[in-house]
Amino acid sequence: MARLGLQALGAAAAMMMASWAGAANAPQLAALAKLETGEWELRLRDDPTAPPRRLCVTMPHQLLELANAGPGCKPFVVSDAPAAATVTFDCGAAGNARTDLRVETPRLIQIRSQGISDGAPFSNMVEGRHVGACR
Repeated sequence: MARLGLQALGAAAAMMMASWAGAANAPQLAALAKLETGEWELRLRDDPTAPPRRLCVTMPHQLLELANAGPGCKPFVVSDAPAAATVTFDCGAAGNARTDLRVETPRLIQIRSQGISDGAPFSNMVEGRHVGACR
């Protein structure tokens, strides 16, 4: 299951930039306002042996889209507070997702994402750490 989580995490990271067609359509969330842009290291919490993924974050809302967010996905903000946000994504026939993001510091976050992607359920617990400038 963790292997599937890594595959989904990697595939979703490649699609992230397209899900909200530019920053103009991205919701302005209080929880995201604190986060630093740059390179983030993402680790699956339920599989500490899985290698981490690196992601160049130019817009913090990318961190909400780690699973099942691609072109045509419609975000809906469920809750937004200075230290936490919940967003659901309706991706039509491709599936749906719910992502809960908790901000511990501007450089450390916890993300829980679950839903259905291409007919299969997924659930990921990810810890994200800002590690510096994008390479």
